[in-house]
Amino acid sequence: MYLQTEATKWVYLFSEGSKEMTGLLGGKGANLAEMSRLGMPVPNGFIITTEACLDYLEKKALSFSLKEQIEQQIDMLERVTQKKLDDPKRPLLVSIRSGARFSMPGMMDTILNLGMNDQVVEVVAGVTNNAGFAYDCYRRLIQMYGDVVKGVDKNYFETVLTHYKNQKNYLMDTELMDEDWKEITRQFKKVYYSHLGEGFPQDPKEQLYGAVEAVFHSWNNPRAKIYRKMNGISDDLGTAVTVQEMVFGNSGMKSGTGVAFTRNPSTGETGLFGEFLMNAQGEDVVAGIRTPKEISELKQIMPETYDQFTEIAEKLEKHYEDMQDIEFTIENGKLFILQTRNGKRTSKAAVEIVLDLVEEGVISKEEGLMRLTPSMMDQLLHPTFVASELAKHSPLVQGLPASPGSASGKVYFTAEAAKEANAAGDKTILLRNETSPEDIEGMAISEAIVTARGGMTSHAAVVARGMGACCVVGCDQLVIDEQQRKAYTNGQEILEGTLISVNGSTGKVYLGEIAKENHGGGSSTLSKIVQWCKELSDVRVKANAETGKEIAASLELGGEGMGLVRTEHMFFGEKRILEMRKMILEDDKQAKIKALTNLKEFQKEDFKTIFSLANGKSAIIRLLDPPLHEFLPNEKEIPTVAEVLGISVEDLQYRIEGLAENNPMLGHRGCRLAVTDPEIYEMQVEAIMEAAIEVGEEKGIEVVPEIMIPLVSIEKELALIKESLVRKSETIFEKMGKRVSYQIGTMIETPRACLIADKIAEQVDFISFGTNDLTQLTYGFSRDDIGKFVQDYEQKNIMPSDPFQHIDVDGVGVLLHEAIQKIKATSKKVSIGICGEVGGDPESIQFLLKEGVDYVSCSPYRIPAALLTIAQQRIKGI
Repeated sequence: MYLQTEATKWVYLFSEGSKEMTGLLGGKGANLAEMSRLGMPVPNGFIITTEACLDYLEKKALSFSLKEQIEQQIDMLERVTQKKLDDPKRPLLVSIRSGARFSMPGMMDTILNLGMNDQVVEVVAGVTNNAGFAYDCYRRLIQMYGDVVKGVDKNYFETVLTHYKNQKNYLMDTELMDEDWKEITRQFKKVYYSHLGEGFPQDPKEQLYGAVEAVFHSWNNPRAKIYRKMNGISDDLGTAVTVQEMVFGNSGMKSGTGVAFTRNPSTGETGLFGEFLMNAQGEDVVAGIRTPKEISELKQIMPETYDQFTEIAEKLEKHYEDMQDIEFTIENGKLFILQTRNGKRTSKAAVEIVLDLVEEGVISKEEGLMRLTPSMMDQLLHPTFVASELAKHSPLVQGLPASPGSASGKVYFTAEAAKEANAAGDKTILLRNETSPEDIEGMAISEAIVTARGGMTSHAAVVARGMGACCVVGCDQLVIDEQQRKAYTNGQEILEGTLISVNGSTGKVYLGEIAKENHGGGSSTLSKIVQWCKELSDVRVKANAETGKEIAASLELGGEGMGLVRTEHMFFGEKRILEMRKMILEDDKQAKIKALTNLKEFQKEDFKTIFSLANGKSAIIRLLDPPLHEFLPNEKEIPTVAEVLGISVEDLQYRIEGLAENNPMLGHRGCRLAVTDPEIYEMQVEAIMEAAIEVGEEKGIEVVPEIMIPLVSIEKELALIKESLVRKSETIFEKMGKRVSYQIGTMIETPRACLIADKIAEQVDFISFGTNDLTQLTYGFSRDDIGKFVQDYEQKNIMPSDPFQHIDVDGVGVLLHEAIQKIKATSKKVSIGICGEVGGDPESIQFLLKEGVDYVSCSPYRIPAALLTIAQQRIKGI
């Protein structure tokens, strides 16, 4: 709620503002005020504040004091310009533009030529001796006012104009003569009346207040709200309104309008980059009705104006110390600057510009890092669709953007089919209801993964992010029949082999192939940014990684080793899964031992690879976590497995049924497996220790294994398992005649473990919080099913966001805080980290830094974003 006082100042002249007042005057208004102060050729005007917007949105009306102040500023503007609204000799026309604190291009509304009416249009026609220009301005106002203020779809007006041009065989607007524009204006007024039952308002003051209310109201239009959500902008800021004397780029061939950047916004290359049109208003440049010319061509048409603009552009970049996006108008040969702002740019351009400005000595490294965003780091590492090509396609289905990137390929409904197609040379996209660990090989070779079910921390999402693969989950409008190898959505049938394109950054899926472009992830420029971040960071960033590709990527991108090596993924593959199933299903003890021995050899080779690639860096290995049923054969595989085991199909089915659980994620998994079947963890530890000793000898490096026991809730279960693992380790050291230093830690993933964190800390060397399970158990939400309803919760303001993506500070955050305090009070030596998906989430990292964690661990391709977040917080002194 905004508290109004009698002294509240709602309206500011340009001369009263500065660039530091963006919160009150909006970016546009503050920059217009700043340019006026610098003596730039800016049309006169004033700014209605964001506070006035918030007051209006609360009261649903313009206050008396606001109207009074607007009237005063209009009087002053009339004196300065020597023009008056509705004046029969020198009429004043103004533009009404929105301008929020943060740039939201195209999201809110603008009205030009305000003040035009049936009388003024004739005055302007006479003064300029150009009736076509005057009526063109009038018809634009009728259309804009009808659309923005009164809600008449602008396409009704466009249809009239198009139909008229077709009748007259005109191709371009510039071909219309004076009488043509008069007729178009008459027809536009008819459209206005037919939809509203009233004539176009002739009182400029009525137009003015209607326009101001409409711009305030546009703060909450759907596209603006969506844009703010996508860009993390608060809904509570409001927009300012700029009221400015009109200058006309459509008043003849000595007039024009354009937009230019002081550097290339796609590449960051130095030099003017932009477009302009002669005899046009600003909307014509972006509307695509006429083809603009490159800004360099203005030098041939109006050399003095071009030189003046170039000089102004250089001054503005130097003044703002950043690449500028400048809007300008030329009226009868005179240049006016209508807006400057820090220009929107691609991630590649943003990094290049920062590096250039630091090298030029314009800004410091710290300032440079503050101008980048974590999302830019993500985008640098993933290809994106070419914008112009993407615009030609409509989404087939919308899901959740689980892992960024853009990919095209042929649809396959099983991992096996995807592998076969990949082996044949096809690019594949795995389309599944949901994925499981058994799909890992199909996921690894696919260009993208799309699932009908699941949320942002589902198996598909987590694994895809780890692999750096494009992924969309939770496409609930997608009906997938995996047996028939078909999918349906909105009446569209998708057969196996259909070519589709997936945008993991937006969650949209398209039919057909869309051209892509790569922004240079892993380049020397990104490496330099990562190095700057590490110079400022005191919290380590590790990777959730276990394959050679993931580990290599994580180290290249600045990771300090592995904070989570998931061993369950190592048991898949034709030979491995068979031994795993033997270990689980065999009745014969010797057969079980043999299977465990074979599994140990597989594990040992995996761990040797991991330790070799880590090259002395940290590698925290989580012992087996998921329930055993995830490794069991499906219905089609049962006959083959029964034959291998030498038992009947019925007997195997009976054994499988005996392992079934009503709620396996809360059942026999994690450390509970080691309580009932200690030989599983002992086998893994034997493989870890043997691998560590052998790699240490082969490479001449010190390998310090870090062994993590998952899902501990009771201090006595931790004590029991730790004792078993220590005993096994000593046996290995004695057998091999060599020992290594090692650490034993645990994952805290349950609320109870948080509450007894002090007792757990007494027994371990490190503790890592598994926030995925902790969030699931705190809320009682299934992380795989939350995607079905979380959007409703967000839209109805029940929750601000998916708690699996951003730490729930009020719930899960309190548990983390209490646990960390207990750990620190018990032992200063216990290292504390996070290895859930929030370990790579910038918003969550900010919370974790305040809590004093020693490291975060995330998917390899989120490491640069995490490092940037930490560096930015340290720059802020947090």
